[in-house]
Amino acid sequence: MAEAEPSFRDQRWSLKGMTALVTGGTRGIGYAIVEELAGLGATVHTCSRNLTEVNERIREWEGRGFKVSGSACDVTSKAQREKLIETVSSVFYGKLNILVNSAGTWALKDATEHTSEDFSTVMSANIEAPYHLCQLAHPLLKASGAGRAINQLTKNLACEWAKDNIRANAVAPWAVRRENVPAAAHRSGNYANPISRTPLGRVADANEVSPAVAFLCLPAASYITGQIICVDGGYTVTGF
Repeated sequence: MAEAEPSFRDQRWSLKGMTALVTGGTRGIGYAIVEELAGLGATVHTCSRNLTEVNERIREWEGRGFKVSGSACDVTSKAQREKLIETVSSVFYGKLNILVNSAGTWALKDATEHTSEDFSTVMSANIEAPYHLCQLAHPLLKASGAGRAINQLTKNLACEWAKDNIRANAVAPWAVRRENVPAAAHRSGNYANPISRTPLGRVADANEVSPAVAFLCLPAASYITGQIICVDGGYTVTGF
């Protein structure tokens, strides 16, 4: 008996046959995003500064039947970003459906305590790297016929790249629970006051953020672009 054609509903809510690059995919939100996209059928490439960690994660995902490859990349390095996109182009034969700029960093200090090195690192990882990766990935996204970019440069890219059938959206999470740290530990110290003003009264788990990213990548979200989706337990509605 011939295999049945996938239904209209199945096509809209599946990433089968699509390719994705997720930076910073071995930990935290990035890790959850890789699992979310792969679980919906996408073939994913991810990266981390630590190649040993990348390989450990890939073995884990392969054991669960996910199609994931990986490589080492420090996104603060221009040369390594260029090498990453070369690798992705080779792995995915010159086409990329989804780019998720998940890698990032922060310096949890008062402004007066930031060093020039802190500032440079944060700006490079959180602004320069996503922007440059979007530039580098644009030909691959365009070649796919329907690209999705999830990053911080949402509104400008949404307007500029719509003509190339590339959608750009962003997911803005609030604090996410760190691995191996009990939930109770996040209710003290720097988190205590903001959490007290968060309607849900807690930080998120990474797998509570990744579904929003996956949704924006689905065919079902084909008319959504230029949007910033807050996944913050209601924190922003309180006016900070």
